[in-house]
Amino acid sequence: MTTKLDHIETASVDELRSLQLERLQKSLQHAYDNVPMYKRKFDEAGVHPSDCKSLEDLSKFPFTTKQDLRDNYPFGLFAVPMDKIVRLHASSGTTGKPTVVGYTQQDIDTWADVMARSLRAAGLSNKDKIHVSYGYGLFTGGLGAHYGAERLGAAVIPMSGGQTEKQAQLIQDFQPDGIMVTPSYCLNIIDELERQMGDASQCSLRVGVFGGEPWSNGMRDEIEQRMGIDALDIYGLSEVMGPGVAMECLESKDGPTIWEDHFYPEIIDPVTGEVVADGGQGELVFTTITKEGLPVIRYRTRDLTRLLPGSARTMRRMDKITGRSDDMLIIRGVNVFPTQVEEQLLQFPQLTPHYQLEVSRHGHLDSLRIRVELRHDHASADLHSLEHHIKHRIKAMIGISTAIDVVGEGELPRSQGKAVRVVDLRKSA
Repeated sequence: MTTKLDHIETASVDELRSLQLERLQKSLQHAYDNVPMYKRKFDEAGVHPSDCKSLEDLSKFPFTTKQDLRDNYPFGLFAVPMDKIVRLHASSGTTGKPTVVGYTQQDIDTWADVMARSLRAAGLSNKDKIHVSYGYGLFTGGLGAHYGAERLGAAVIPMSGGQTEKQAQLIQDFQPDGIMVTPSYCLNIIDELERQMGDASQCSLRVGVFGGEPWSNGMRDEIEQRMGIDALDIYGLSEVMGPGVAMECLESKDGPTIWEDHFYPEIIDPVTGEVVADGGQGELVFTTITKEGLPVIRYRTRDLTRLLPGSARTMRRMDKITGRSDDMLIIRGVNVFPTQVEEQLLQFPQLTPHYQLEVSRHGHLDSLRIRVELRHDHASADLHSLEHHIKHRIKAMIGISTAIDVVGEGELPRSQGKAVRVVDLRKSA
């Protein structure tokens, strides 16, 4: 399928960098002039928007954190009057006050454009039907996907999350070409499709656009094989825009391309805050360069990844997120991310891809228990031997000792959206 790309997607690097600098300078000035917090932060740091003569000069400016959004709850970071705001979104607020984001009409149009561009990069077009299983509401996933699919000209099926039996039934009845969903909830849909039709790979879907949570390449393989689709990674976060900040291209499948004409990326050392050169691992930081309602300058995402050269497009790619600096577990001195454990568990064909990590404290030491599910068709497996092999593999590959609990298929809780992978029993102890 050939589709016309936006000019900037394949423009020269020099043209892209020139556009980025022009937009960055305007965005810094817009934030400084209209958001009291940014004026105060810039003044305290001794920098002014006019000090940004090159893209490298951005490193002189202070960071924005999620706490800044909470401290200015609900509307303190808006850079336009409320009569220019046409939409509000907010995070779930499970770890404190929610972070609230406001959008002007131009912001909504930009978001729809980058989402349509993302779907086109996934090989979808106006001839397709797209089943949206992201939650609708204050969460940015559902409406972000919806507006992008409409902008593309596709037929949108606004299913939202939950009602898994109905999801599977409608996929069979409506024959969609693409699905947009979190990877963990897609596993539930696959389980239900297999229950209803025997083989989920026989459904009409050919492309899945997966975001909302980190997922491993092992999870991608599992979904692709069982559903018979290309599984592609989309990235976004509400503070920066929503889904559609970056999207993996179907022709390369080598990590999400960042739409750098709207979102300027940096990688920093999460401890020192120093900028890391492209190719180096660290924390992803974004500056919005076209946003009106709530511009963010050097927003610390806490997501750990690295920047890679462009491949299918001029713009740089981001590697798969290895985890978040704030969800890293430290088990007896070893840094562990849930996706690392997932990658190892998916090497065992006897197990379903559902798992849960329980962290507890015995004395002064943290310990990890991994709960996994045994597939129905391996019910006669030697559990003692299986647990031993899982323990041994995780010790060899990650370097930690764990306890393993193998339970029956279907016994672990299922998510209706983002999966809860870690249960921290230390907080309730």
